[in-house]
Amino acid sequence: MSFTYILFLAIVQGITEFLPISSSAHLILGRDLMEATGLAVSQGTAADQLAFDISLHVGTLLAVMAYFRRDIAEMVLGFFDGITGKGGQRFHLLATIVIATVPIVIVGFLAKDLVTHMLRSTQIIAWMTLVFAIVLWAADRVVPARTSTGEITYTGAIIVGVLQCLAIVPGVSRSGITMTAGRFLGFDRPLSARFALLLSVPTIAAAGLLTGFDLYEAGDAHLTVDALIGGALAFVSALVAIALMMRWLRHASYMPFIVYRVALGILLLALIYGFGWSPVHPA
Repeated sequence: MSFTYILFLAIVQGITEFLPISSSAHLILGRDLMEATGLAVSQGTAADQLAFDISLHVGTLLAVMAYFRRDIAEMVLGFFDGITGKGGQRFHLLATIVIATVPIVIVGFLAKDLVTHMLRSTQIIAWMTLVFAIVLWAADRVVPARTSTGEITYTGAIIVGVLQCLAIVPGVSRSGITMTAGRFLGFDRPLSARFALLLSVPTIAAAGLLTGFDLYEAGDAHLTVDALIGGALAFVSALVAIALMMRWLRHASYMPFIVYRVALGILLLALIYGFGWSPVHPA
């Protein structure tokens, strides 16, 4: 793989994984852009590409765990609180994350082939980017009533988890739909983002394990220098993106992300229906 390919995709993955703008859509579009311009292409084997994709996920996973290290530590302690029957706020946080994770694990496993073969069209990405920008805008107008993880009910966690399943469609955005669900449930902006990002930990880990199984089945599994570099770059870019977004949401709204999604959606629709642009996305 060329360094340009590694650098571009690692930074795109790192920045977009946790912003409400859809990392899967940007990775698909990013590869389209590089192919169209001839700037860079992957020259590795299928196993190398899988290893590279896993490394990007691991990099972003480590970034969110580093930023929310106190919450992660609280959930670890909450596990022991649960098995000893103590319960409490730490166990409550862990329980809401676990409850919200179950639906996407089930749907992600059952719909894996559907995502790989049928939901990767540019038209779907464009419409989902635009539609869910409007949905986020509507949710962000809800007056917040909850500001701490202790106020997240188990019912609310189930709702967020079920809606997260929509993120199997590129363009919806896993972070975006969970933040949107949180805002509709009355979470303030920092809490909606915090819960969405904590929820990404088991979700990304599960996706990485599933991809790792594919790599094992493909054979010739090995960790390349390209994968290590990509993972490190994804970690740095994701950590910076998380820090900047969380700082922004303490004082402002989701509007910049909404505007970006609307602009991107309209641009893609113009290219598709105005100029007939429809790249093929191989499985």
